Amino acid sequence: MNRVHFMSNNYEWETPEAIFKPLEKEFGITFDVCASHSNRKTQRFFDKQANGLIQEWGTKEKVVWMNPPFGNEIGKWVKKAHEETKKGVTTIALLPARTDTSWFHNYIIDKQEIRFLKGRIKFKEAKSSAPFPSMVVIFKGIKPKNNLVKTIKLFFNK
Repeated sequence: MNRVHFMSNNYEWETPEAIFKPLEKEFGITFDVCASHSNRKTQRFFDKQANGLIQEWGTKEKVVWMNPPFGNEIGKWVKKAHEETKKGVTTIALLPARTDTSWFHNYIIDKQEIRFLKGRIKFKEAKSSAPFPSMVVIFKGIKPKNNLVKTIKLFFNK
């Protein structure tokens, strides 16, 4: 495997609005659990200083957004999202579709709803599309705000 596909100087990429907005509408997302002031998707968020990995996600919010740094720490974020479902928190997560990883097998497959995205995401401020496929995972703590059925792939038809 060519390691260039998994290397980057930046592991924090802002989610494109075309992906986030339909999910926000479907689920009523109100909190971003791993963001910065410049890439947050909601008014309320945890940044690096607050460290969402050690915070309770469900004390004030029930549906949260998670676009974690896509580096070596991603497994910790996926595990945290899985643990928060036990407290009633629904986490909508944008993740690389890495079906060969232990975090995928331990916390996602056969446990969560998965929506594979068609094509490759072009993150905000990126010069080109990501060199990997992506997926949206719904870690279910509560039911969606409404019964809208959205297909993310619509935004990637070429």
